[in-house]
Amino acid sequence: MLLTEIALINQRTGAQIATAVERANTRATRRRGLLGRDHLDPACAMMIEPCGAVHTAFMRFAIDVVFLDREGYAVKIVRDLVPWRIAAAPRGRVVVEMAAGSLANVDLSVGDRLFLSPATHSAPEADQAARRRAVATATSS
Repeated sequence: MLLTEIALINQRTGAQIATAVERANTRATRRRGLLGRDHLDPACAMMIEPCGAVHTAFMRFAIDVVFLDREGYAVKIVRDLVPWRIAAAPRGRVVVEMAAGSLANVDLSVGDRLFLSPATHSAPEADQAARRRAVATATSS
């Protein structure tokens, strides 16, 4: 079985910024955001749209934030935004929130264009099943 997820890709470098992106594009999902969570996996991101400002009031962990314009270009990057702070970008239309430190080892700069793309990973069960089939085929020959 193949699991399909949406990845966030940096067009300039081709690198994946996040391998699983949760989209918050309704009033209810934008309002909720990451509130109530204890953490966010470093490979995951929440994309909030439309959005030009975020707050971390009532949050339990720090986040990295990337503000994108309408075309997906990074207009502002905020690293390690701790709880009870606000960040905004006047030209921002989309916000990408990630666990604090997620952007530390990623080559991402203001002006880079980010886009969503399907990311396909094989599930461990599928890998094991394929190995069993290969072994069964090899032994039956």
